[in-house]
Amino acid sequence: MARSVIKSGGLHAGALLTIDLEAVRWNYRFLRGKLGARVRCGAVVKADAYGLGAQYVAPALHAEGCRDFFVAHLDEGLLLQPQLSASSIYILNGLPNGGEADCADAGLVPVLNSLDQCHAWSMHAAILGKRLPAVVQVDGGMNRLGMSQREIAAWVKGGSQLAGVDVRFVMSHLACADVPSHTANAMQLAKFRRLAEHFPGLPRSLANSSGIFLGKDFHHDIVRPGAALYGINPIPARANPMRAAVRLSAGVIQVREADKGDHVGYGWDFRPSGPSRLATLSIGYGDGLHRALGKGGAVYFEGCSLPIAGRVSMDSITVDVSELPPDRLGVGSHIEVIGDHQSVDDLAGAMGTIGYEVLTGLGHRYERNYLGAADLSRAELVGELQS
Repeated sequence: MARSVIKSGGLHAGALLTIDLEAVRWNYRFLRGKLGARVRCGAVVKADAYGLGAQYVAPALHAEGCRDFFVAHLDEGLLLQPQLSASSIYILNGLPNGGEADCADAGLVPVLNSLDQCHAWSMHAAILGKRLPAVVQVDGGMNRLGMSQREIAAWVKGGSQLAGVDVRFVMSHLACADVPSHTANAMQLAKFRRLAEHFPGLPRSLANSSGIFLGKDFHHDIVRPGAALYGINPIPARANPMRAAVRLSAGVIQVREADKGDHVGYGWDFRPSGPSRLATLSIGYGDGLHRALGKGGAVYFEGCSLPIAGRVSMDSITVDVSELPPDRLGVGSHIEVIGDHQSVDDLAGAMGTIGYEVLTGLGHRYERNYLGAADLSRAELVGELQS
């Protein structure tokens, strides 16, 4: 049975990005299946659902039963709120200065990371004359976001800081969960438990994607997977248990002959060792391919590895296609950048980075195909209808 497709982006784009929403939903079910019956599975859809399009990804996860969504910024939450009925949207970076009214009016839930944010939210609750929901983040050892032991003690002791605030749960974040044997995991778990005791009876949240695989001690009441939903390996030392959710191919815009000693690309970094055929692809660092990929990176055509020849340009790369028969590839052919022969994590490794950065850096110049999007209800695709 053919899968439904919704197209987005330019009709004449040089590269095609395919997002498999059915795979995203499968990944969510898989992660949820690793949890106890009383543990809620949320979804992190910040940074435009890691670059894949939150207006499509979030409704797909909502259709799968997710009701807890996490974004980084208030503006992200405001954009998603109309699409996610009967859901909670949490703002991980907390309240921006002056954002209290917009946050409260939209019914969003800030993650309070400091005494100043707590005070501002409490004061706004007093102005409105009603209790406002929030999550409290404690610093479990990353020294990035969240309140310290001293701040928490001062907040709880003061009492007035809690006035008008309906704390939904207390959370923290793991720094090294992708390395199961790392001593930081046990240390952070113990510290989180100690800090959470200041909030007796409240639900707790600690595990991210990788944290889910550390076992039930880390699951608590709600987990917050992000990268794993989109096919990034949450346990890099082992085979990836997640389904690939992204495919990326780039079109050939020119094929040319090059002689031994010719120069290729900026800086003349590459010189063919003999007569060669080169193909120029319509994709570059303006589309998220790091310049580092020009040093040993490759793309694929029908399973054949095609090494990148020279530097990655803003809008194009050149690849050596000499190993292919002359009539096998031409202008208009599409070359695999991410797919069966090169995963997101593989590409990230060739760039010297991580899959998170690859996905979030993809940009918006691609034609996008969303597989499975048409299977969602009209209400779930309200974002597409409004765009």
